Amino acid sequence: MAPQQPRYVGFWRRFIAFLVDSLVILPILIAITMGLYRHSGDWLAMLMASAENFWVNYGLPAAFTLLFWLLKSATPGKMIVDAVIVDATTLQKPTPWQLLIRYLSYYISAFFLLLGFVWIALDSRKQGWHDKLAGTVVIERQR
Repeated sequence: MAPQQPRYVGFWRRFIAFLVDSLVILPILIAITMGLYRHSGDWLAMLMASAENFWVNYGLPAAFTLLFWLLKSATPGKMIVDAVIVDATTLQKPTPWQLLIRYLSYYISAFFLLLGFVWIALDSRKQGWHDKLAGTVVIERQR
């Protein structure tokens, strides 16, 4: 029996996964911000102060995402849409190095008017620029 071809996960399913992930992490970030800046008493000042806090804005989302990718090869959003990140060549779990490159490459995908993410809709293997740079693909989870 020939090995089954992977089913690549396209733009809209991945966008839904992104929305779910945002809804999961946002309340956590708001709670941390409120805890750190509650002494100000001014809600607007509290949220503005968070903009200056690198670790709340970048460190925690990175840790959240990378931890899920390392443990599950997917974030909660990707799990909901039955998608996993795999090595583009072997279709096995990516290395930690690939996952770090993939995460950092999100900034490249976003920098050019989000074209690196739109590329998912245009590519035959549904790879965004971050996937291409890291050597990964997002496929349907095998049951």
